[in-house]
Amino acid sequence: MKNQDKIIDDLIETLKDGQEGFKQAAEGVKDPQLKAVFDEYSRQRARFAVELRSKAQSADERESEISGSAAGALHRGWINLKSALTRGDDHAILAECERGEDSAVEEFSKALNNGLSAPVQEMVSRQFVQIKEAHDRVKSLRDATKKN
Repeated sequence: MKNQDKIIDDLIETLKDGQEGFKQAAEGVKDPQLKAVFDEYSRQRARFAVELRSKAQSADERESEISGSAAGALHRGWINLKSALTRGDDHAILAECERGEDSAVEEFSKALNNGLSAPVQEMVSRQFVQIKEAHDRVKSLRDATKKN
């Protein structure tokens, strides 16, 4: 199951990126409702990472803390979030969050097609549904803030 361990590590990395990206987005938006949405998704990603780590990996593997990709320098679609934050433009922040979510959806979709064990497949599938819902909600919020 070495391949499965690598897939799980990649998913945890993706979740940590999302957790940090949403946290930064929450700190950068003006709209209190958007702030609440981003805080909620940041906490969701943290829960998902803990869940994957605790249920899908052996005790030895749980010992190693995965801190997110590139030592905290977000990638996988979250790269431009910092520039959107400095502009303080809620629409631009939502667009970058959607881009990050595109990557998460892609990563989870790939994982589901890689022959995971049944318990891990079920967990990843359940998380994927919620990540897809978050993606669609962020996209909808982005579209609602489009400048005319």
